[in-house]
Amino acid sequence: MPSKIDPSTLKITDVRFADIDGAPKRCTLIKVYTNQGLIGYGEVRDASSRTYAAMLKSRILGENPCNVEKIFRRIKQFGGHSRQAGGVCGIEVALWDLAGKAWGVPVWQLLGGKFRDAVRIYCDTDSEGGGRDMGRALKERMAQGFTYLKMDLGIELLMDQPGCLSAPLGFLETMRHYKKTVFSTPHGSIDPRAMRGEAYELFSTAHPFTGIHLTEQGLDFLEAYMADVRAEIGYEIPLAIDHLGHIPLEDCIKLARRLEKFNLAWMEDPVPWPMTEQYVRLAQSTTTPIGTGEDIYLKENFLPLLKSGGIAVIHPDVLSAGGILETKRIGDLAEDHGVAMAIHMAESPVACMAAVHVAAATRNFTALEVHSVDVPWWEDLVTGLPKPLIKDGYIAVPNAPGLGIEALNEALILEKCHPQFPEPWASTEAWDGEWANDRQWS
Repeated sequence: MPSKIDPSTLKITDVRFADIDGAPKRCTLIKVYTNQGLIGYGEVRDASSRTYAAMLKSRILGENPCNVEKIFRRIKQFGGHSRQAGGVCGIEVALWDLAGKAWGVPVWQLLGGKFRDAVRIYCDTDSEGGGRDMGRALKERMAQGFTYLKMDLGIELLMDQPGCLSAPLGFLETMRHYKKTVFSTPHGSIDPRAMRGEAYELFSTAHPFTGIHLTEQGLDFLEAYMADVRAEIGYEIPLAIDHLGHIPLEDCIKLARRLEKFNLAWMEDPVPWPMTEQYVRLAQSTTTPIGTGEDIYLKENFLPLLKSGGIAVIHPDVLSAGGILETKRIGDLAEDHGVAMAIHMAESPVACMAAVHVAAATRNFTALEVHSVDVPWWEDLVTGLPKPLIKDGYIAVPNAPGLGIEALNEALILEKCHPQFPEPWASTEAWDGEWANDRQWS
């Protein structure tokens, strides 16, 4: 870091990108350069496009990055729900990193201080086989020090179980084919360009409209699977479930009722998040806690769900919710409505540390997701953080300026570059002069 920084005259001079493959998915790292040698690190959310960030370059060049809120209000109109927010959020994270470095304080201090010195981590866990196998895999997580757990429980477990699913004839056969091809790509990444016909419909059709239903035999299978998991890990440790599949509300109600006895932390994304009334019906039909939020952009779009009483846990992702400050505001808004906040995170250590600062500064935070526990080189992408980064199920909140990251590991980034973008930090000069009248009124 340069020895003498004048925050009042700091200016943005460039924005560049590097795409990493397999951390655990594809992610785009961002560098925002300044006129005084400071560099801020950000990230575009997994499976999003760097174009969402590149198009913002001309709108922030020459601005003082310490004016995070001013710049965010200018660019937030170019974000959208889920991966469409990747550019706005990634730039916002880099601005906070720069502001912290310029003023010599960690991001959590700029957010008003911290409620905790260490952030609880949970990690998704995969396992082949039955519920006992999943339970043993989760028990290994507990042995590693994790105090919060998460697993998948849904229709994918039923694909090869006769009589467990009802769907339009031929649909399940198509899905089994794509499960062996598209779904078996490294780290579970899904390229929609490789999907055709009814398989694509599963990802482009909202849950109530797919025609997929759980049979009583399927419900019996999932209940027995969960019973086997709990038999291995016990009932004291929190356990959340995700990836139910695109099934309608009525089936979610049936499943949630079957699972009440297993003391779940939450059931995640059972129906599409905009369907507020369906969340209300589900919450009023079961005592299983319901959570959602990783695809929602901006705090005002969380408000209908929070006011409705349809969720017990919100689950934003810093790289889709609007960035660091917006996620902090979402957590505060949830607290006002008696709702806990967990944080979704399936990206590199840059996004992880952004989430750590939010978690430290938000009172109703419960646990932060890390998808990369089984990626051996993941934490080596950055320098300046303790190793191991996750110790006894927690990440220590850093006191270093900005995000707490000293530098990126350029050699490793070059080694792990995505084949579509083999040259990290290539010139983005083509985006320097883009202009449009971005006003939202006349």
